[in-house]
Amino acid sequence: MAIEDNPRSREQYGAELKRRREAARLTQEELSQRAVMSRTHIAHIEGGRRRPDVEDAWRLDQVLGADGFFENFLPTLDGRKVAEHFKGALEFEDQATVIKEYAPSLVPGILQTQPYAYEVLSCGYPRRSDEERDKLLVTRIERARILDDFHAPEVWALLDEAVLRRVVGGPTVMCEQLCHIAQLAENRRIRVHVLPYSVGAHPLQAGFLSLMWFEELPPIAYSEGVNSGRLLELPSVVRECQEIYDLALGDALSHRKSLDLLRSVAEDYEHEAQRAHHP
Repeated sequence: MAIEDNPRSREQYGAELKRRREAARLTQEELSQRAVMSRTHIAHIEGGRRRPDVEDAWRLDQVLGADGFFENFLPTLDGRKVAEHFKGALEFEDQATVIKEYAPSLVPGILQTQPYAYEVLSCGYPRRSDEERDKLLVTRIERARILDDFHAPEVWALLDEAVLRRVVGGPTVMCEQLCHIAQLAENRRIRVHVLPYSVGAHPLQAGFLSLMWFEELPPIAYSEGVNSGRLLELPSVVRECQEIYDLALGDALSHRKSLDLLRSVAEDYEHEAQRAHHP
């Protein structure tokens, strides 16, 4: 049975990995080669700073002959309901000091208002019951609380213009959502940039990307597609993701011009909503 993920459980898990590795007379480098993992990742697991995913845990079991220990006792999230592929990223999001995200079509989760998030979660597939959707909604709204602290994490949001134009939940919901983002930006809580349609093709268009930096850990990247997501920790891959983000950011509107566009589109939605109520 899995145990709740917290610093203490990760430390115990890491200590057991180190004990079994040394009992097998393997260095971290040797274990990394046999388990097809980076030596740095193994060092962070042993130090209680990170947790492996299920596949990594399975390979550790096989290499060390641990009879399922590392998979069965993998520290898991403390009851927060999220998509399966996002569980690892959620843990790191809580620890990050800097988060830079690119969103191709939907508002990033930590910036979503409750009505907007409700609509997004209601249209998922496979279909969810009302109870399942509401649990996901609670978690998504709780994630936004990391913005309650003015200083940390530092958040940059790079939004494709499609995020502003795709109508989720109707004009009233969209107006509220864009005003919420604009307010966060005006209050200097986040930095926002819009990548306009006029840019055309760009290196980030394939999907959602989140870059995270930490006080004591190396940076990571998280990419997401249809019902799938992947944590990227190999330094060369993370650097490449950072460079791609910077290239796209160079083509985006300035922070001030992005705010002007957000307000303008929000006003258009407001007028549309008024016309719908008073034809």
